[in-house]
Amino acid sequence: MHETFDPTTWSATLLGLFTLFAAVGALRKPGIWQTLVDEIEKSPALQLISGGLEMLVGAVIYLANPWVPSDLLACVMKALAGLMMLEALAVLGFSDIYFQFWLRNLSFMHRGWAIVTFLCGFGLTVAGLFRFT
Repeated sequence: MHETFDPTTWSATLLGLFTLFAAVGALRKPGIWQTLVDEIEKSPALQLISGGLEMLVGAVIYLANPWVPSDLLACVMKALAGLMMLEALAVLGFSDIYFQFWLRNLSFMHRGWAIVTFLCGFGLTVAGLFRFT
């Protein structure tokens, strides 16, 4: 029987769309990411929620995508998910250092980060959409 569900296709497309539209929002409203990071940095509850949610999403993507060296997109998704889980641990354990790093970078490189995020989101979305048959 032919399998109709490809977790790599869906996770790349959905994560790509999320990232793409987050970047569009940041380009439309300069300074929004700095405000977001500033609010999370000030609230232990938001730190716990955002770290937990990122850990959950990263774990689901990591576990759903096999490591098949011949499947580049699956390997990229698994690596991104691993980085998401590492970032979640940094948010939970070292939030004071981690958020100060991002606040310094976002203050003068906001547009650059938004453009890089847009390109990554666009690439993931296109790669995911090309796998749909």
